[in-house]
Amino acid sequence: MKRQDFSYIIKIITTEKFLQQSLFWKGGLCFSCGQCSACCRYDPGFVYLSPRDLQNLQTWASLERPVFIQKYCRWVPKGDGYEYLCLKELPNYDCILWNNGCIAYNYRPFQCSSYPFWDYLLENEQRWNANARSCSGINHGKRYSAEEIQDLLDTAKQFPVIRRKKTGESRNFTEN
Repeated sequence: MKRQDFSYIIKIITTEKFLQQSLFWKGGLCFSCGQCSACCRYDPGFVYLSPRDLQNLQTWASLERPVFIQKYCRWVPKGDGYEYLCLKELPNYDCILWNNGCIAYNYRPFQCSSYPFWDYLLENEQRWNANARSCSGINHGKRYSAEEIQDLLDTAKQFPVIRRKKTGESRNFTEN
């Protein structure tokens, strides 16, 4: 390797170290679920499904994909030209899987099991603490190390959500 190649590698390593050190959660974060179900109820929201989530939930429900999607899912349009597969909500904004607790708890989507360690909530401390006002488990209980949190973020990237081009079709979609 030429000398300049090494300087490029050193620059990458230095940048990664800086980013890791600048994270407000580099010392870890505390969270313990109080099982209040506030994250599953009362407010509108989106539970996006990956192919793995969809397969797990189909197994739980013992339904074929088209039937499961019709019964439990909806397509949510975004401004990027795609629609994303999400769980339905009831008229009162409860998740369709909530009935005195998650009826598919052992098969629940990764988004649910990884809460509150979502990239959006971990962007900055202000957002994390703002979310803590509606979730009493945030900043309390078990301490998750930065490595554990990063593992959750990395896992989320391995399972992108199901989306399709906005076409109006209800049965065909691309998994990417």
